[in-house]
Amino acid sequence: MVDATCDERGRLPLPKEIREQYADQYYIVELPGGIKLVPVADDPLAALRDEFADVEQSAADLRTEARETAVDETGQ
Repeated sequence: MVDATCDERGRLPLPKEIREQYADQYYIVELPGGIKLVPVADDPLAALRDEFADVEQSAADLRTEARETAVDETGQ
């Protein structure tokens, strides 16, 4: 775990090691108990293609599964 403090302008600096390991750009996801930083890929479409290259489910099935997972993770 890494501690970080907002500066006087409200910016939250990320350590170089974190930026190098994950990304320079992040989505900020609000959760009931806090926030989550999700790295944004340099080429999001290529990242999705790579991630789902071996998936044989339909897009509708994947959406349903994703919704169920998101609800489970938020505890609602």
